[in-house]
Amino acid sequence: MGYTAWILLTASLVGLSCGLIGVFLILRKMAMMADAISHTVLLGIVMAFLVTRELSGGHMLIGAIMAGLLTALLVQWFHSLGVQQDASIGVVFTTLFAVGVILISTKVGNAHLDVKHALMGEITFVPWNLVSLPWIGEIPEATFILSLVLAIVLLSILIFYKEWKITSFDPALAASLGIPVVLMHYLFMSLVSITTVAAFDAVGAIMVVAMLITPAAAAYMWTDRLSVMLLLSGTFGVFSAFVGYYVAVWLDTSISASMAFATGLVFMISFLCSPKHGLLAKYIRPFMVPSE
Repeated sequence: MGYTAWILLTASLVGLSCGLIGVFLILRKMAMMADAISHTVLLGIVMAFLVTRELSGGHMLIGAIMAGLLTALLVQWFHSLGVQQDASIGVVFTTLFAVGVILISTKVGNAHLDVKHALMGEITFVPWNLVSLPWIGEIPEATFILSLVLAIVLLSILIFYKEWKITSFDPALAASLGIPVVLMHYLFMSLVSITTVAAFDAVGAIMVVAMLITPAAAAYMWTDRLSVMLLLSGTFGVFSAFVGYYVAVWLDTSISASMAFATGLVFMISFLCSPKHGLLAKYIRPFMVPSE
């Protein structure tokens, strides 16, 4: 595969995996949790570096996942103590992200670990960081990791589809049916953390947030069926990756930012043109009622 093909494949894997996870975030009214985790993983990455003094390896993934889970635990803890959920998310993610930024400035030194890279990523470097696999050969490491994450996301949704569907729409009903609501919540938050961390280095926090929230929000405009919403959200994520890449080439600008911008275009089109919840449909519908 060529240079462009690897970038598009990697971005598509991000769009597909984040699009699927994002649907449940939207339904649970936890969209800003994606923003929180995508920023607080920076603290986990910095802490892993300070312990090992190495910028690559499994310890970076473990540190970032632990930071994501810490975010979910703190948000849930503050919420259980009576703090509104949106306020809990805002306090936790800004505090942990700020700690990560301070540690980068004061402890990391000359290592190639900076805030700009954390926010924007550098997907153009993806094809150069290769890993050798049996029977396959050399492929970009980010593509390999994101492929594994997508497989985990798909398998998890297939296994826990009923549980996550019920807990997303009616947690009280789920608890009455014997479904472990708290366990399902933290299992889902673990999946959000893993997905966010896997995409974080390649595409940066901004694109991760865009891909987790916007395709799912756009899909929500078109259907009320969960299965269709999942399919549409994943499709919108992949479509945004392709459109964003070619917009970036055309304008000679940031690829990740252009892909995030493309998700916004998809949402605006959905917001205006959706036959179910679209703005135009709501405006036209009263004039289409047959007169008696």
